[in-house]
Amino acid sequence: MNHVEKIRKFNRHYANVLGKIDQEIYNHPFPLTEARIITEINENEGCTATDIIEKLGIDRGYLSRIIQRFDDENIISKIQSAEDKRQYSLRLTAKGNEIYNKLVDDANIGVENMIQNLSTSEVKELVKSMETIEAIFSLNRTSLTELSIRPFKPGDVGYVAYIHGKIYSTTYQFGRVFEYYVMKGLSEFLLNPSGGELWVAEVNGEIVGSIAITKSNESVAQLRWFVLDEKYQGLGIGKKLIETALNFCNENQFENVFLWTVSTLETARYLYKKYNFTLTEEKPNFEWTGSKLIEERWDLVLS
Repeated sequence: MNHVEKIRKFNRHYANVLGKIDQEIYNHPFPLTEARIITEINENEGCTATDIIEKLGIDRGYLSRIIQRFDDENIISKIQSAEDKRQYSLRLTAKGNEIYNKLVDDANIGVENMIQNLSTSEVKELVKSMETIEAIFSLNRTSLTELSIRPFKPGDVGYVAYIHGKIYSTTYQFGRVFEYYVMKGLSEFLLNPSGGELWVAEVNGEIVGSIAITKSNESVAQLRWFVLDEKYQGLGIGKKLIETALNFCNENQFENVFLWTVSTLETARYLYKKYNFTLTEEKPNFEWTGSKLIEERWDLVLS
């Protein structure tokens, strides 16, 4: 079964799950579409019918009839725009707020009933999977308002090793020796981090990447453990990680910073070139994948 068929199979299954939830929660007089409109007006007070059409994809004529009924039943209030007489700002009335709160309570009860027979670990796995789907489909359309680059804290280093092992194994077919190499270096850094720092990138509280600077000598630093989950690439996170590391080098008056990578990591190599690193050395590696890799040293002279 290929990727497209698997996605379609999931969609069919999940549509049935959603249909059951919707049928139990959103019944008359407020079926699902109307509940979504009420929710949208609550979350974006002052929105227009055009805003709702763009957000929810509802037919304009159908939405117009619903808005008119809501107005007639004193669920919403409509305020005509001073700039465009055809547009109205929509807000929930006191009655509308009561209806919204009742919808939320009913929805919470419905979801609690749905998951009541699941274990705590199953619920956590379910929520995590949902968050992953949401993140993948929204990353290229939303700003990463919950992105943070921060120094590591207890528990992070093990997760940094895990990310390396997982990504390099599944994407690049690196073996266990590479994971040992990463863990050995991280363990040595934990034992003596003097002169260096390790940072992690978090999106919505989840660690998605890392970078570190270790002190080679008084004037030379090494950039290490630069990794980023592939589904978060292309969003500027890698740049922020590198800039964090280079700013640290400048603040600590290092004169040179170098790194080791492999020739197959084209995205990372592109960033190194962008920040004026220069390829200075190459050597073969037969340990990490069982076939020949070309390890590369890149150097940057700091101003």
